[in-house]
Amino acid sequence: MTRASLDKQPHEVASMFDDVAANYDLTNDVLSLGQDRRWRREVAEAVGARPAERVLDLAAGTGTSSLPFTRTGAYVVPCDFSLGMLREGKRRHPWLPLTAGDATRLPFRDGSFDAVTISFGLRNVRDTDRALRELHRVTKPGGRVVVCEFSHPTWAPFRTVYEEYLMRALPPVARAVSSNPDAYVYLAESIQSWPDQADLAAMLQRAGWSKVAWRSLSGGIVALHRGTKSR
Repeated sequence: MTRASLDKQPHEVASMFDDVAANYDLTNDVLSLGQDRRWRREVAEAVGARPAERVLDLAAGTGTSSLPFTRTGAYVVPCDFSLGMLREGKRRHPWLPLTAGDATRLPFRDGSFDAVTISFGLRNVRDTDRALRELHRVTKPGGRVVVCEFSHPTWAPFRTVYEEYLMRALPPVARAVSSNPDAYVYLAESIQSWPDQADLAAMLQRAGWSKVAWRSLSGGIVALHRGTKSR
C-alpha cells in the first residue's frame, strides 16, 4: 500500500504496520527529529490520568504511548489492530494488557473508561466518524477524549517547507532507517490528505463530544484536540 486515500482498507493498513513494528518507535524518533517524545508528553498532560482511573490508549502500537499513563497509577488498556505491533509490544512490556481491537468496533462495554486517547492513528482508520462515536460510546459520562494527530502548519511559508520535507526528504530517510520505506510514503500522503484543525474539531462535535478545543504543536505539524462526554 503506497498511495493514501481516506477510503482505507483495514487489512492493508494493519499489514503495513505489522511490517514496520520492530523499528517503528526508532523510525518515528528519527523522522520527527525527536519531536515525538515531546508530543507524547503533551498527550499525557492533556489526558491528566489519575490513580485508579481507566484509560483507553487506542492505536497504541507497541505500547510506548501507554507508559506515561501507567506511571500515574491509572489502569491503561493499550489497544491496536496490528497484531505485529501488539506482539512487539508484548515482547517489550509483557505486563501491559495489550488488546487487539478495531477502532470502528471496539471490544469494550459502554462507559468503560474515564479517558480515551488516540495518537497518530485516527487518520489510518477507514471510518473516522464511526471511530469517534465508538470512543464516545466507551467513555463514561463526564469522561474525556484526547486526539493527537498530524495536522497542517498554520504559517504558509512553514507549510511549504514542511510539505517539501514530507514528500522529498522523508522517503530517503525512511529507506535508511525503516524495514518498509513504502509505508512511510503512505504515511506522508495520508498526512497531506487529512483534515485541518478546525475540520477535525467539527468531526468530534458531530460524534457527540462537547467542549471541543484544540491546540497546535510544533507550528501546526501536530494538533492536540480535547473534548468531554456530557452525557
